[in-house]
Amino acid sequence: MSVAERTRPALPRVPALAVLAHYLTGYRRTWRASVFSSFLLPVLTVLGFGLGVGAYVDQGVGGVRYLDWLVPGLLASTALQVAIGEATWPVHSNVRWIKTYFAQAAAPLRVGDIVGGHLAFVLFRVLTSTVAFLVVTALFGALRSPWAMVALPVVLLLTVAVTLPTFAFSAWVPSDSYLALLFRFAVIPMTLFAGVFFPVESLPTGLRWLAWATPLWHGVDLCRAAALGVPPQWSVVGHLLYLTAWAAAGWLLARHVFRRTLVV
Repeated sequence: MSVAERTRPALPRVPALAVLAHYLTGYRRTWRASVFSSFLLPVLTVLGFGLGVGAYVDQGVGGVRYLDWLVPGLLASTALQVAIGEATWPVHSNVRWIKTYFAQAAAPLRVGDIVGGHLAFVLFRVLTSTVAFLVVTALFGALRSPWAMVALPVVLLLTVAVTLPTFAFSAWVPSDSYLALLFRFAVIPMTLFAGVFFPVESLPTGLRWLAWATPLWHGVDLCRAAALGVPPQWSVVGHLLYLTAWAAAGWLLARHVFRRTLVV
C-alpha cells in the first residue's frame, strides 16, 4: 500500500454519509440565517393568517378554531417549500454551474450515494425547520393533541416524496428558468389549493380531484389528523402508500437522470 493510499481518508461504511458530511460542512457557515428565518417565518405566519385572518372566521372550521386547524397545513406546506427550495437551485447548480456532482462521481461514490446523501441533507433541513415550527405554534397554544409529534415522520415522508422527483427535474432541465416555472405552476398552486388554508371540499369537483392527487394534500390530511387528534379524511394506510409510491418513483427517476448526466 502506497503512502497516498495510507493517508487518504476512508469512506464511511455508508458512503452517502460522506456526501451528507459535505453539505453539513457548508451549512456550518450559513446555519445562523436559516435558524432566524425558521423561527421568524412561523411567528409572522401564525400572526398574519392564524390570528389575523382567523379573527374573521368566527365559527372556525368544522368546529375547530381556525388557528388550530391551519397550523398542521402550514407545517406540511413549510416542509414542502423547504424541500423544494433545497432540491431546485442547489441541484441545478451542482450539475450546470459548480459541477459538484461530477467531482463526487469522480470519487469512489455511486449515483445512489450522491442522491442519497443530498436527500439526507434535505431531510435534515426540513426536520430542523418543522421542529422550529412546532415549537413556535406550541407557544401560541395551537397544538391540541400530543399526537402532533407524529406529524414529524409524516413531513419527512412527504419530503422524500417531493424531493426526489424535483431532484430529477432540476438535474434534467437545461436552464434555471424552468425552476421558476416549477414554483409558479406547481408549488404555489399546491400550497394554495391542497387544503392548507381552506377545506378542499370548498373547491369545484374537478379541482378537488387535482388537489387530492397532490402529495401535499395527503401530508396535510395526516398532519391535521395528528395535530387535532382526529381521524384523517382518508385512510392512513392509503395516505402512506400514496406518498411512498411518489418516493419510490422519484428515487428511480432521480437515479436514472443522475446516471445519464454523471456517468459517461
